[in-house]
Amino acid sequence: MRIAMRIALAASAALLALGTAQAQEKVVKIGTEGAYPPFNNLTADGKLEGFDVDIAQALCDEMKVKCEFIAQDWDGIIPALQAGKFDAIIASMSITPERKEKVDFTNKYYNTPPAIAAPKDSDLKGVTKEDLAGKTIGVQASTTHFNYSSATYTDSTVKPYPTAQEYQLDLANGRLDAVNDDIVVLSQWLDSPDGACCKLVGTITPVEDIHGPGAGIAIRKGETELRDQFNAAIDAIRANGKYKEINDKYFKFDVYGG
Repeated sequence: MRIAMRIALAASAALLALGTAQAQEKVVKIGTEGAYPPFNNLTADGKLEGFDVDIAQALCDEMKVKCEFIAQDWDGIIPALQAGKFDAIIASMSITPERKEKVDFTNKYYNTPPAIAAPKDSDLKGVTKEDLAGKTIGVQASTTHFNYSSATYTDSTVKPYPTAQEYQLDLANGRLDAVNDDIVVLSQWLDSPDGACCKLVGTITPVEDIHGPGAGIAIRKGETELRDQFNAAIDAIRANGKYKEINDKYFKFDVYGG
C-alpha cells in the first residue's frame, strides 16, 4: 500500500512538474519592424534590438512565457498580426481610433511627442502650417506622423517613405526641407555622425485624435486574456524598476510620459 502510494505521489509530482515546465515554455510571438532605432532595429547579423525589444522581453519574463521575435515591414504589420504570423505587435505603434477598428491595444507603454527636423542652414523658425508652407516634408508612411503632416501641412508637399532611414538620407542629401517623426528617433539620429547635417526645429503638440494617447501593444481582436496579461506586466515592470532600467539604457528622461 505504501509503495503504491509513493508511486502515485511520485507520478503526481512528475505530472505537476511537467505541467509547470510546459506552462513556462509557452511561446508568445512578437512582431516588430526592425527599422526604427532606438526603439527597434535589425543589426547586420540579423538580431533585433532596441527599447521595444527589451521591453517585450521584460514583459515576457514577467508573464513567464518565452518571447519569439519576428521582423516585419511596417506597412504589412497589422495584416500579419491578423493572419496569425505573430501574437502581438510591439513596435512603437500609436494607439489610434483607426487602428482600434482592426486590432485591440493594451495600455500605453510609452508616450513621447513628435518633432520637426531640418538642415542646419534652414531658415525654418517653427513647426506650424505657416512655417512649413511651400516646403517638402519627409515622413514615414502609414504612421501617425504621416497622418498629422498630411492633415496639417496642406500648403506643403508631404512625401512618404517606407522607413525612417530613407527620409533621413534624403534630408541629409538636400532632397527634403524638413522631416516629421518622434522626437526620440530624430534626436538620436541628430546626435549621430549621419545626422550632423541637421537640427531639431521644435516639437509638435500631439493631437490625440491623430497621435493617440501613446504607444501600445497591438493584439488580435477579442484576445482579452493576452491583453490583460500584458497590462498587468506593464504595471509590474513599472513598479519593480525593470522599466526604469531599460529606459535609462536608451534615454535620459522617462519616455513613459504623463
